[in-house]
Amino acid sequence: MTVDLEDRTDALFHALADRTRRDIMRRALAGEHSVSALALKYDMSFAAVQKHVVVLEKAGLITKRRRGREQLASGDVTAVRSVAALLTELEQVWRGRIARIDELIASDTEED
Repeated sequence: MTVDLEDRTDALFHALADRTRRDIMRRALAGEHSVSALALKYDMSFAAVQKHVVVLEKAGLITKRRRGREQLASGDVTAVRSVAALLTELEQVWRGRIARIDELIASDTEED
């Protein structure tokens, strides 16, 4: 992986590491919401929710647009698919390692 792709991957997983941000993502993927409306859903300040939205936006998981004084946030399905692809890639590496361990155990058992 290139440094840029590694940085992007770090940003994606950092953004999704927080429970509140994952919940914001679910809501934003279901439909466009104003940041103000999102803030009402959580037991935290508007500024705290806004910071969560910024982290998601910087990671490319959410896009924002203005409608008058409101900031509207919506989820980016393509970015979510890229996270899924990364997880699939990691799963394949893991499965390969498990298969190799199984082979070593089987060959060790056959020698006994």
